[in-house]
Amino acid sequence: MTRWIRMLSITACLLAALAAYAQTGPGQQQPPLIPRQALFGNPDKANVQISPDGQRISFLAPVEGVLNVWVGPAENPDAAKPITQDKGRGIRAYFWAYTSKHVLYLQDKDGDENWRVYVVDLPSGQVKDLTPAKGVQARVDAVSHKFPTEVLISLNDRNPQLHDIYRVNIETGEKKLLIGNEGYVGFLTDDDYNVRFAWRVTADGGTEGLERTADGQWKPFMKISQEDALTTNPAGFDKSGQVLYLIDSRDRNTAAFTTIDLKTGKQTVVAEDPRADISDVMAHPVERTVEAVAFTVERKQWKILDRSVESDFAYLRTVADGDFEVISRTLDDKQWIVLYEMDAGPVRFYHYDRPAKKARFLFTNRKALEGLPLAKMHPVTIRSRDGLDLVSYLTLPVGSSKFGQPRPDRPLPMVLLVHGGPWYRDSWGYNGYHQWLANRGYAVLSVNFRGSTGLGKSFINAANREWGGKMHDDLVDAVQWAINEGIADPKKVAIMGGSYGGYATLVGMTFTPELFACGVDIVGPSNLVTFMEAIPPYWKPMLDLFVARIGDHRTEEGREFLLKRSPLTYVDKIRRPLLIGQGANDPRVKKAESDQIVKAMQGKKIPVVYVYFPDEGHGFARPENSMAFNGITEAFLAKHLGGRYEPIEDDFAGSTVQVPVGAEQIPGVKDALPQE
Repeated sequence: MTRWIRMLSITACLLAALAAYAQTGPGQQQPPLIPRQALFGNPDKANVQISPDGQRISFLAPVEGVLNVWVGPAENPDAAKPITQDKGRGIRAYFWAYTSKHVLYLQDKDGDENWRVYVVDLPSGQVKDLTPAKGVQARVDAVSHKFPTEVLISLNDRNPQLHDIYRVNIETGEKKLLIGNEGYVGFLTDDDYNVRFAWRVTADGGTEGLERTADGQWKPFMKISQEDALTTNPAGFDKSGQVLYLIDSRDRNTAAFTTIDLKTGKQTVVAEDPRADISDVMAHPVERTVEAVAFTVERKQWKILDRSVESDFAYLRTVADGDFEVISRTLDDKQWIVLYEMDAGPVRFYHYDRPAKKARFLFTNRKALEGLPLAKMHPVTIRSRDGLDLVSYLTLPVGSSKFGQPRPDRPLPMVLLVHGGPWYRDSWGYNGYHQWLANRGYAVLSVNFRGSTGLGKSFINAANREWGGKMHDDLVDAVQWAINEGIADPKKVAIMGGSYGGYATLVGMTFTPELFACGVDIVGPSNLVTFMEAIPPYWKPMLDLFVARIGDHRTEEGREFLLKRSPLTYVDKIRRPLLIGQGANDPRVKKAESDQIVKAMQGKKIPVVYVYFPDEGHGFARPENSMAFNGITEAFLAKHLGGRYEPIEDDFAGSTVQVPVGAEQIPGVKDALPQE
């Protein structure tokens, strides 16, 4: 009953917001606050898929506030019913088996990333744990239409550092060892479940591919230097298994789509773009013919390679605005699920009938956002001090743009939102954090600083051993650009991010303490030595890559270098308010990383707010916890930047939030916490 009352309250709030916005006339003030629940609560529907036989549609949707898998008739998604009963963190990754009668999904415990693979038998409704061993991480390596009742799953049950591949029967749960891992970061298999290649990291941070011979031995196939290691990787085989697809940046700056004839060794470049790496590959589900590839500079652009999909793409471009992607297909390839990414609206899903050339709208992922005053996201390119082009994304509050241009009529408080990875990138499209912060009155800027992916190997390699160095200079240059352009108020700029973005926040607060008015660090490492020493065991085969890119904690000289790039070393330089969020079970950035900087700040009597969740890992998966942290963050930013905020009130309901340090520093936090 309480949940229904809360939903009714949210609905009433949304209706009131819409009514207020409709009455807003020329010259009046900002649009109403969009409720945090609409932005950060569970999506209505997500990860939409169609069964291989085309009879059923599936998606993730909440059951009593927890994301579960739903399945229904393809022609009537409204008739879907939940087939899983998760009551904890929710399910986020699932897929159909080629039987079209089984759905598999992955789940960990409280964010520990020891994933297990479960299978649901649709006729009986039975759920089976295919990988029940405790403290073991399961990964789904391959699924082939040739073996509908079997999948390849890798497990580190023999050695925590290495994943062996097992062939698992999804009906009986029986598993057979396919290959033991002798020190490789991964394997490549074909549709016949033959292990064809193995890949390992070399001592210099590069990679090496080895081909498996008929007698089960390994022979060298290719060596990839460190400069190409993050931009060169295999992408599967053609139907015959005799042609290897390889995304390859060797002898060029950006990663091209290429083929290698394994009999002759001849390599052919199929598609490339001098501005960007391949960002997406679309292949036929059975024939394995690559039909189109995508490149992303500011926005995703498709290049058609197979004329059989030319008319489909031409039609799909007329269906809706935004950038589209085919996310699920039937085995006969007659039905597609197509996603349209928007910047100022929720994601739109369509069912596409290929023979009829007709797309049927299904639903959006967040109905509550439909018709709300959402802001446009503007791609901008910022030049770094040493001449690099930083592809970035700027969002301004609705109504603040000057003459319709991506510039406000006056400088605004700004939040610099730094992505994690750092081997990741920001992209155009709907971003809940951009919409939230812009609605509260802030300009929001996301920057693809050096080290971000997708923009060529020279851009990635420019970040080698530049954590806290030139990578931070790029962020500083972006802030200065925003100030010079009249976008940002120089006295009201915040820095915020998670993982590497959390580290960047701590760097901002210590290396450039006068630049930022405040910072929000989410699961960011504070000491690069202790961070490197505590990486998960299954990252150890990639250690040389991390050492080459970040620094070597194994030598005295390397440790000294890493300490110079560690925010903890300069904690006494912090001058501005800092909010830190952490999950207790984070396997990547251990809770000790946040604990030690909080303790150091307390020892020097520097104010800090520390928030952590005992049932979270690397980021906050449970919506109740995300809502709680974002409620705290919103009040924190409002206090120090002067933006608007929605009072916390009952945002802690159902959350395990704990604020051991600094609760009294943020309006409403102490009163909202459970009273002991």
